[in-house]
Amino acid sequence: MGRPFKVREKIGRTGQLILGTIPILLLLVLWICLTRGEYEERIIPPLILPSPLEVLGSFGSLWFEAELSRSIVASGFRVICGFLIGLAVAFPLGLFMGSVSKIKAMFNPLMTFAAYLPIPALLPLTMSLFGIDELQKVMFLALAFVIYLLPLFVKAVDDVDQVYLQTAYTLGATKWQTIRRVLFEISMPRIFHAMRLGFGVGWTYIILAEMVAADYGVKLVEFVGEHPASRV
Repeated sequence: MGRPFKVREKIGRTGQLILGTIPILLLLVLWICLTRGEYEERIIPPLILPSPLEVLGSFGSLWFEAELSRSIVASGFRVICGFLIGLAVAFPLGLFMGSVSKIKAMFNPLMTFAAYLPIPALLPLTMSLFGIDELQKVMFLALAFVIYLLPLFVKAVDDVDQVYLQTAYTLGATKWQTIRRVLFEISMPRIFHAMRLGFGVGWTYIILAEMVAADYGVKLVEFVGEHPASRV
């Protein structure tokens, strides 16, 4: 009898799909068990965790009355704008910090300090600099993206093996060619992975950005109408 779990076993797409579905189904079953029965008999009150059917039933009110679609568009626009601004700062700076030791020595203390800075602490700073309108929300997200992405970009470039640089210099590559054709191209997969993770993290930062003076946004979407538990 073969071992059910092998180290670094190759799994096909079908197997990955089946195995990936199992935890989702288990969570769904747990969710149903915790929210089944009458409201007063449930393990978790419906005001804290509604049942799956109650969540589906509230979608109409969220979409039309709470204007969920408009809020998603507003939040998405803020995240995208903040991400692009943050990327415009973090990408070239991270590339040059990972490539040129003197530039890294110059900005590394500031990057290290920012890495330990609580993101919510940026809210009053951005409010004092940019007011409380849309610009403040976008710039808050941009600063958060820079703080998150910059160390990942620097690490991606730093991890390029020195052998590639020595080979490039042996073949007569210039400094700029080495940065562009060696360091940049080899580190690009990890940089792209960091960008993907950073964009996802931005949707957690948007909750903080929309806490102040936001007319629309995912933070403001609430269930509109009478909650089923209130009819008990």
